[in-house]
Amino acid sequence: MFHPAQAPARHSLFEDTQALVTATLFVALGVGMYRHAGLLTGGTAGIAFLIHYATGWRFGVVFFVINLPFVAMALRTMGPAFTLKTFAAAALLSLFTELLPLAIQFDWLQPLYAAVMGGFLIGVGLLMLFRHHASLGGLNVLVLWLQQRFGWRAGYAQMIIDCLIVVAALLTVDVERVLTSIVGAVALNLVMAVNHRPGRYLGV
Repeated sequence: MFHPAQAPARHSLFEDTQALVTATLFVALGVGMYRHAGLLTGGTAGIAFLIHYATGWRFGVVFFVINLPFVAMALRTMGPAFTLKTFAAAALLSLFTELLPLAIQFDWLQPLYAAVMGGFLIGVGLLMLFRHHASLGGLNVLVLWLQQRFGWRAGYAQMIIDCLIVVAALLTVDVERVLTSIVGAVALNLVMAVNHRPGRYLGV
C-alpha cells in the first residue's frame, strides 16, 4: 500500500523509452489525420503546420527546427533529464511524421472526426510524455513549468494558448477549417486537463 509520505518510484530507462516511442507514435498518427484534413493545432506544431501549408516544406523538419530554441529554456527551467527526453521526443515525432505515409494513407477522412480523434490521439500522447517528465518542446515546456510553479492545470493553460494560435490562423486559413481545428484543440487539451491534475500524478 502506498504511504503518502513515501516517495514515488522513479521510471526505469526502459519505461521512459517505451513511453517516448509509444507517445510519439500516437501523436504522429494524430498529426497525420490533421494534415490530411488540412487542420491546425496549437503550440509549435501549429506554427509548423502553418509554415508547411504555406510553403510545402516537410512538417517533420519544420517542427524539429522550430523546437531547437526551446531546448535552452527547458534546460534552464526543467532540468537536464527533462530536456534530454523532450529533445528525443521531438526528434522521434519529426521522424515518425515523415515515415507515417509509408505505413498508412487516408483515402477520405471526415474533418470533424479527424479534429476530435486526432486531438484525442495527440492528447493521450502528450499525457504519456508529461507523466514521464517529458514533452514535445515549445509551449509544452511553458505550461508544464506553470503547473509546477503555480499549480495551473497544464491542459487548461495549453487549451487557451492553442485556441489563440488557431484563431490567428484566420489570416491564412478559411473560417470552417479554423472552427473545426478549435474543436480539435479543445478535445486534445481536455484529455490533459482531466487526466493531468497538479498533485494527482507526478512523473519522475
